[in-house]
Amino acid sequence: MFRTTGRFLLLLALPLLMTPAIAEDPSKSNKKQAVIKLATTTSTDNSGLLDYLLPSFKKQTGYEVHVIAVGTGKALRIGCDGDADVVLVHAPKAEKAFVEKACGEKRNAVMYNDFVVVGPDSDPAGLESATTVNDAMKNIVKTQSLFVSRGDDSGTHKKELSLWKAAGAEAAGKWYREAGQGMGKVLQMAGEMDAYTLTDRGTWLAYKAKSPLKIRFEGDRVLQNPYSIIAVSKEKYTDINYVGAMALINWIRAEQAQDLIAEFKIENTRLFTPSAHPARKNALRTSVKK
Repeated sequence: MFRTTGRFLLLLALPLLMTPAIAEDPSKSNKKQAVIKLATTTSTDNSGLLDYLLPSFKKQTGYEVHVIAVGTGKALRIGCDGDADVVLVHAPKAEKAFVEKACGEKRNAVMYNDFVVVGPDSDPAGLESATTVNDAMKNIVKTQSLFVSRGDDSGTHKKELSLWKAAGAEAAGKWYREAGQGMGKVLQMAGEMDAYTLTDRGTWLAYKAKSPLKIRFEGDRVLQNPYSIIAVSKEKYTDINYVGAMALINWIRAEQAQDLIAEFKIENTRLFTPSAHPARKNALRTSVKK
């Protein structure tokens, strides 16, 4: 009799013991995993692109994305320290080093725009008559015209340094000012100082209505600016939200998000051209305008 009763009570208890494991909802019990930490460059934030894209991603997946908008160099360091789940940046050489150091997995193309040199109405360096970006940079040095640099190890700063080097020019002296600031702040400073600066076109389009500066040089193929998204290494950092990172990577490179990127415009001008799929990239390559 005792054995039967004991067996009966045990059978009654089993469903109760099993219920928590079956009913538990990971998104509710582990809210950390419902959040994706994205380290990215200021251009994707300042341009308004992320504010435009991420609500659609959250609606479709339920993931909340916490954006850390800094220069590309710092974004990659944050990723390499395991303090982000995924990075979205624009400095190919630095991105390759990030992957080679096993801080991140493979680079995934997302989009591109280009860099432009903006400056004052007076155009003291005569950049509008330059035929190459090398000539433009040399003219700035030759005329000792004020130039405001990001000076923050961002993708834009890295590009700027490579342009001085390619031109055989030394960026140093009273005419050269390092701000250590994001692109929006640098554009503001350059406008106040009647100075030149290098900016990505996306941020420029978002800020030009309130800037006295104008584009003084553009169009050289050297100025193309590709963006990649990279998941932080799950092997190196086992506690990152790798599943969330891959969800964002797959979503932003899929057709719907790529269409959203192509449709993101200011004053009927496209800020970024999607590049996740070669056919789409070739179809849109001819111009950043549509």
